[in-house]
Amino acid sequence: MNQQTQPFVSTIIPVLNDPQRLQLCLEALENQTYPKHLYEVLVIDNGSDESIEPVVRHFKQAKMLLEPSPGSYTARNKGILHAKGEVLAFTDADCIPQSDWLEKGTAHLLGVPNCGLVGGNVLFSFKNPHRPNAAELYDQFFFLQQEYYLKYEQFAATANVFTYKQVFKQVGLFNSMLKSGGDREWGKRVFAAGYAQSYAADAAICHPARDSVQKLQKKVRRVARATYDLNRHRPNFPLVLLKFILSDLKPPLRIWFKIGNNNRPNDLPYKLEFMTILMWIKLVKAGEKSRLFISEFMGEAIGIKLSRPVNSNRSQPRENA
Repeated sequence: MNQQTQPFVSTIIPVLNDPQRLQLCLEALENQTYPKHLYEVLVIDNGSDESIEPVVRHFKQAKMLLEPSPGSYTARNKGILHAKGEVLAFTDADCIPQSDWLEKGTAHLLGVPNCGLVGGNVLFSFKNPHRPNAAELYDQFFFLQQEYYLKYEQFAATANVFTYKQVFKQVGLFNSMLKSGGDREWGKRVFAAGYAQSYAADAAICHPARDSVQKLQKKVRRVARATYDLNRHRPNFPLVLLKFILSDLKPPLRIWFKIGNNNRPNDLPYKLEFMTILMWIKLVKAGEKSRLFISEFMGEAIGIKLSRPVNSNRSQPRENA
C-alpha cells in the first residue's frame, strides 16, 4: 500500500479489569508496521475497579477514554464517537495483534469495492502449545470462526474487525442494550445495507483459549442470552426457540469424527474428556434458552397476578447484566 494513500486508522479496545493482558495488547499495537503518524489506539475503560491509566500512559499511540455505563458495545460506541480515523479497527484487551495487523487489515478493507466490514483471522494460544486441554480445544473449534461467520452468518466478531467510520454513520452504532451478540446484530445491518463483507486471513490476532469448563459455561450462557434477545421478536418465536434448543441437543456425532481425524493427541481419555465437555456445553446452552423462555413468558403470566397488590410507585431493582 502506498503510504500517500494510507488512511488514518483508529483502533478501539474496550477493557474491564484486565491490565496485564491489556499491556501485552498495547505493546503489540505500539510496534505495528503501519506508519506511527497514521494511527491511534483508543482504550475505553468500562468501569475497571482500578484505573488502567498507568498502563495506557506508557504507550505513545494510546489514549484512554472512560465509559462508566456497563457493556462492551457501549464502550465501543464511545470509541467510535471519539475516533479521528476514517478507518476503524476493533480488537479486545486480551488479544495480541500480529505486527502487520493494521497494515494487512486496512489494505484488505481498501481493496474490496463497497466494503463495509472485514473480519480478520483469529488464532488461538494455549497454556501448553503442544497439547491444548479439552476445554481449550472446544474453544478453538466453536468460537471466533471468522471465515464461517462471514460466509454463512454475515458478521465478524469484534475481536478482529476493520470497517469505515462512514459505515456506522450509515447503519448506526452497536446496539448498546446487548451484552453479547452486538457484533452479529450490527454485521447483519451492514449486510442488509448492501455493503460487501470479506475475510482477511493475513490480518491476524492471537486470542487465549478458554481453559476451563467454568469459563466455557460463562461464555455459552452469554451467547445463549444473545441468541434469545436477537430472536425474541420474530414471528412464532416459541417455535423458533424450540428449533434452537433441539439443535443444541442433537447428538454431536459429526464432531466426534472431526476430533478423530484431527492432528491432536489421539489418546482415548483425551477424546472422551472433549466429548464429555461437548455434550455438557450443549446441555448448558439448551438449558439457558429454556430458562429464559420460562422466566419471561411463564413468569410474566404469574407476575400479572402477583403485581396487582404491589404499589406501582415502588422502585424495582434493575436486573443484572
